[in-house]
Formats: sequence, structure tokens, C-alpha cells
Amino acid sequence: MDIAVGYTFLEVDDHEAALAFYRDALGFEVREDVAMEEARWLTVGPASQPELGIVLQTVGAGRPAEDAQALKELLAKGSLGGLVLETDDVDATFESIRATGAEVMQEPIDQPFGVRDCAFRDPAGNQVRINQRPKA
Repeated sequence: MDIAVGYTFLEVDDHEAALAFYRDALGFEVREDVAMEEARWLTVGPASQPELGIVLQTVGAGRPAEDAQALKELLAKGSLGGLVLETDDVDATFESIRATGAEVMQEPIDQPFGVRDCAFRDPAGNQVRINQRPKA
């Protein structure tokens, strides 16, 4: 059996701010930008993984009003999902992203579980961690 991740979804409340982070700070490609009646789906992804789409969707879109409100509140707290990315040089990547003004959650450190990583918060509050790839 061969199963792969095709898309993953993140809730965002401002697509233009999300673009500034995912496209401009992280360097992701914009693959799709779909406007709907009261929502927008913006698909981005790393050039090195054309098969992977990260869909930045309007928070709460297509959900019952009570659920949408709960999601908006959780997003505002930074309590929803996020991403874990990998890079060959976490320190250089951190400095490059920090220089864009992105919100730093954690500077690069060596974790007790053997990974060197750092973390940012996207403009909507989603956590984006970046791990150092193991040396081959």
C-alpha cells in the first residue's frame, strides 16, 4: 500500500497576511487562489514538494455558526493546528524568516529528544516549527 499526504489545511483569518508569511517569509509557491462566496482557499507549498498542498482556508468556513465561532476563538488563542517543516540549516533559516518580521515563538535550540528546531507563529496564530534535517 502506498499512501501519501496530498493536502493539509490550516485555518486563517487574513489571507493577505498569510500570503506575506507563507509566500514571502517561507518562500512557498502559490498554487491556487480560490475565492468563494464567503470564503477563500489559498493553496501554497514548497517548490521541492509539488505533490503537497497546504490549504489556507477561511476560519470556520462551511461550518455551523457555533462551530465557526469556536474555531475563531481557538485560532485567536493560537490553539489550533500547525506545521512542522524541515531544513538543512535551521539557524540560517531562522534568521532569514525572523528578518521578515515574523513572530518568533522559539529561537533555535537543541531539544532533549534529539532535534534542533525553532518556531514561529503565522499571522493567524498557527504554530510553524522548523526542524534541522539529520545529517546523512
